[in-house]
Amino acid sequence: MATAHHMLLYGCGEPGSESAVWNCGEMAGGSEESGSPCGSGAPSQIIYAWARDAPKLELPKEVGFKVGKDSPIKYIVLQVHYAHIDKFKDGTTYDDSGIFIHYTTQVLSKQAGVLLLGTAGYIPPQTTEHMETLCDIQEDKVIHPFAYRTHTHSLGRVVSGYRIRKDEAGVDHWTLLGKRDPLTPQMFYPVESSDPIRRNDRLAARCTMESNRTRITKIGATNEDEMCNFYLMYYVENDEPLQMKYCFSNGPPLFHWTNREAELNNIPDYDASHL
Repeated sequence: MATAHHMLLYGCGEPGSESAVWNCGEMAGGSEESGSPCGSGAPSQIIYAWARDAPKLELPKEVGFKVGKDSPIKYIVLQVHYAHIDKFKDGTTYDDSGIFIHYTTQVLSKQAGVLLLGTAGYIPPQTTEHMETLCDIQEDKVIHPFAYRTHTHSLGRVVSGYRIRKDEAGVDHWTLLGKRDPLTPQMFYPVESSDPIRRNDRLAARCTMESNRTRITKIGATNEDEMCNFYLMYYVENDEPLQMKYCFSNGPPLFHWTNREAELNNIPDYDASHL
């Protein structure tokens, strides 16, 4: 983690460039070729992420990501965000930051997918802010969550994710999927509840941010910015993963769970913000 702050592994329909290496971050500039990790005209999704010296991820038995000619993932692109470039200042270009991928030609019965919940928005100075997101599962699928990962930069204190199911009386029942201090190793951890998630369920995530800064902190790619991400890894049996890959809200000050249009009740306000 002293060299690579975090790494993202994208599954792409086509790559953002034909080059072996290109500037695919938000700080692209100069004369270098730059572009997104994936081409704009084809599907893309995050299939793995790593940060803070996290150990490797072992997928459950018979679970894998479908890649190749007859799948939406035809290319795999690794994006590395560097924490420091000190080791390269003397002209050194060698770096072994990366990911080992194990693959099989055997068809697996359980296809994996990742749903990324996150926010836009900003954190005012000298305050504790909740960055929250919410999305509805509208596809007629049964997904089995098995791992989650949290990600913020330095202001994150707690990140929590929930499945919400409304009963016949209209009461929301919040089931914890995962909750962590995001400044611990940012690996994929086993979910707190592996109960299936179904159509008409809702997913929600909250990042509790504490800022002692004298300036506003916005969502962005650099260490001076922040991020609020909750990754949910799941599998489907004899089916295709969700078409929905991302679930983002406008974040504060425009969106909170308490907004009237969110139509949420029984919010576990204390538990969502404390370990």
